[in-house]
Amino acid sequence: MKTAPKLITVLNGVTATTTSAAQGVENAKKITFLFTRANHSAGSSAFKVSGSIDGAAGTYVDLNLLIDNVTNTNAQTVTRVGTVTLSSNTSKVYALDMESFNFNYITVTVTETTDGTHTAKMLLES
Repeated sequence: MKTAPKLITVLNGVTATTTSAAQGVENAKKITFLFTRANHSAGSSAFKVSGSIDGAAGTYVDLNLLIDNVTNTNAQTVTRVGTVTLSSNTSKVYALDMESFNFNYITVTVTETTDGTHTAKMLLES
């Protein structure tokens, strides 16, 4: 039986450079992220996702597997990025490429330059 996707707030309104707690994602079929920056006056905020295959306290590697929600022509492949930079009050959505990879745990880090309030949400389908 298929279970409903689970919405998890990974970072909730943080106002400084922060790394989330480890999020269990073993056997995930799809992971979609919503990164949001609010209360912008200057600077930018950079979000990145790191993955581990050896446990919550294991070794984390920065992932260049975020599929950008950009327009492609039929001749182009999907665009993957490692960092999402937001320089205004905005939100962007990305999918984690799970076709060739699997992780036990992931973390999300936001690096703040100047100011802002940062939120990261994850929709997890197993």
